[in-house]
Amino acid sequence: MVKTRTLSALALISAVALAATGCASGAGGGSGSGGTLTYWSMWKEGEGQQKVLASAIADFTKETGVKVTVQWQGRDSVKKVVPTLNTNNVPDLIDSSFAKLAPVLATSGQAKELTAAYGADVDGKKVSDLVPKAYLADADITREGDTAPWMLPYTLTSDAIWFNAATHPELASAPPKDWNAFVAELDTLKAANEVPLAIDGDVSGYNAYWYTSALVHIAGPGAMKKIAEDKTGKAWQGADAVEAATMVQQLVDGGYFISGYNASKWPAQQQAWADNKAALLYNGTWIPTETASYATSGFQYSSFPFPTVDGGKQVSRADFIGFAVPAKAKNAENAQKFASFFLSKKYQDALGTDAKILPIRADAAISPEVDSVKKALDAADGFYVQNDGITLPGYAEKLLYPTIDQLVQGKLSATEFIAAMTSGQADYWKQNS
Repeated sequence: MVKTRTLSALALISAVALAATGCASGAGGGSGSGGTLTYWSMWKEGEGQQKVLASAIADFTKETGVKVTVQWQGRDSVKKVVPTLNTNNVPDLIDSSFAKLAPVLATSGQAKELTAAYGADVDGKKVSDLVPKAYLADADITREGDTAPWMLPYTLTSDAIWFNAATHPELASAPPKDWNAFVAELDTLKAANEVPLAIDGDVSGYNAYWYTSALVHIAGPGAMKKIAEDKTGKAWQGADAVEAATMVQQLVDGGYFISGYNASKWPAQQQAWADNKAALLYNGTWIPTETASYATSGFQYSSFPFPTVDGGKQVSRADFIGFAVPAKAKNAENAQKFASFFLSKKYQDALGTDAKILPIRADAAISPEVDSVKKALDAADGFYVQNDGITLPGYAEKLLYPTIDQLVQGKLSATEFIAAMTSGQADYWKQNS
């Protein structure tokens, strides 16, 4: 199994930029030599992100002469790429979240180093200087033994506890800061005959937010990843893992989740929240865009971060969606050229204002809907990535997610959850060592 390393992402990016100087061009680089490029995107036609990318592709072709053949694959794009990786029909460029790309490309050694992309000039700066290094501290975007990252992020995703500031201005002015205050707020909402929390319990990733966030706020970023690496599984029996499970059970036992959450289908409960039938929703930075079409009139998107625990630090999920180039790509040079081209401020601004998501560039414009999330990220004491950086093949899908699902849905107690993860992890490593 190819291991990834963290510090390399910070230490090598500057060196990569120097090594690649003059090897690639970004926005403003003038006409190029032409050629082709095949790109499989995770976005669907009509989505805000797709529209920005389509505009960039048109500009890129005009500027460089490179013809881009793009397939708007949707969220299953990585699954569709897997069968092509050992063929001669692999796409030249793909994009998705770090959590989806890492097990498929990085861990298996199926990704190219993006030396040229990071060394390219965009808007008079090196691409390596446009990706905030603070966000990379706990993201293994450089494989052990490599000299350059395998992934180039272009958007930042995070999560937040969302609410309608029009109906709950008190949460905008004085949000709960720690777990005890948060639970007290849930009780206040219940006492006012409001449903405190909406959640679509059939979405494993959303369920996992609660446990992962609790654990990293207790034990710090990387804590769950370290637990997952214990081949005996007994690390799950530690006090921090138990406390996090107990916090989730507290939400279930308190009756804070919307009725029917554990038997409904997405986006039923998300829609209920946007219709003011629940006060809070813990979800990602895509929520303003995703719910805009059915949100009640006058809805004002705002949020606060997951609360601190026992006086601990405020940490935020800083995850990525970005580009990767498969190892067998036939047009890897052109793929890297477009990847760097898309970090132009023109397209980064469009992602922020038109698609209403968080661009990776710190100097890019953002929409008011996600301003509260950006402020939380700016104030955070540290960062973590989805699943706390666990990229073990099949671990999340076959063990972590199904077990957290049962905890959040009230099918397992905290004690039963810990026992299930302990035994399940021991079995996982027996099969994968």
